[in-house]
Amino acid sequence: QLQLVESGGGLVQPGGSLRLSCVAAGRTLANYAIGWFRQAPGKEREAVSCINNRDEYTNYADSVKGRFTISRDNTKNTVYLEMNSLNPEDAAVYSCAARMLTIGNCVLSSGWFNSWGQGTQVTVSS
Repeated sequence: QLQLVESGGGLVQPGGSLRLSCVAAGRTLANYAIGWFRQAPGKEREAVSCINNRDEYTNYADSVKGRFTISRDNTKNTVYLEMNSLNPEDAAVYSCAARMLTIGNCVLSSGWFNSWGQGTQVTVSS
C-alpha cells in the first residue's frame, strides 16, 4: 500500500480558494488513480473527485462540479485539488486515496480505492 500525505488545508472565507496536494512517500504515483474524499463531523464520507493515472479521465461529484478541479503532475509525484468558490458546506477533512490502475477509469467510490492518507482539514468561515 501507498503512504499518502495530504497538505494545503486551512481556514478560508466563503467564496475563497484553496489548493490541496497529495503526494506518495517514497513511491511514484504515476501508476495510480487518485481520488479525493471528504468527511464532515457527523456525516458520512463523501466522494469529491478522481483522476486516472495518465490524466486522461476525471470525474466529479455534482456538488463540486464547476468549482473544483483535480489535476496531477507525475513529474512532481503530486495530485492536486483546486477548490474555488468555497462555501461552509465544503468544510471537512479532505483525504486522498489511491488504487493502481492498468485499464479502465477511476471509480468515484471509497470502496474502489485501497490506500488512504490521513487527511487535511478545510474550514470555511468568515
